[in-house]
Amino acid sequence: MTDEAKITNTQHPSTTPARTAVSISGPLSGQGDVCELVLRALPQWFGMEIGVLKYIRKAGELPSFVAYCGGEAVGIALVERHFERSAELSLIGVLPARHRMGVGRALLATIEPWLGDQGVQFLQVKTLSARSADANYARTRAFYVGMGFVPLEEFPTLWNEQNPCLMLIKACARVG
Repeated sequence: MTDEAKITNTQHPSTTPARTAVSISGPLSGQGDVCELVLRALPQWFGMEIGVLKYIRKAGELPSFVAYCGGEAVGIALVERHFERSAELSLIGVLPARHRMGVGRALLATIEPWLGDQGVQFLQVKTLSARSADANYARTRAFYVGMGFVPLEEFPTLWNEQNPCLMLIKACARVG
């Protein structure tokens, strides 16, 4: 099953183009090439080769949602189901040239109702906690909070002591 959503985003003209048309395709499978394209462009977030390879593999297996602008893939999100009524946003990444243009928002706006229609009540995501003073991840956390995610728990050693984990959650509304 493939759903497509088209979202037009308006941003301040001094920082971004006036209108960015984003189309989302998904759920898809076999999106390892798109995943690699996006993650290799984001070394500030995905600089560990072992992690990049793990996500590329996962993009071949998990339901993937791909964002397109002008026919080019510019973002990807992977969804992992651990339980019947909850899911994890395993990965979301957007090419740097398309940051703050509504691409991540469009991905989530497509994923959330898809999950809700399947009876998923909660979507969770893990990211680097504020214990790490990384400015890129501060923007990531701000994005998630802006999208309605709420911090749930911090795991100081889930990944390792240098990379403390923050889990955030949000409710998914059933659309259908």
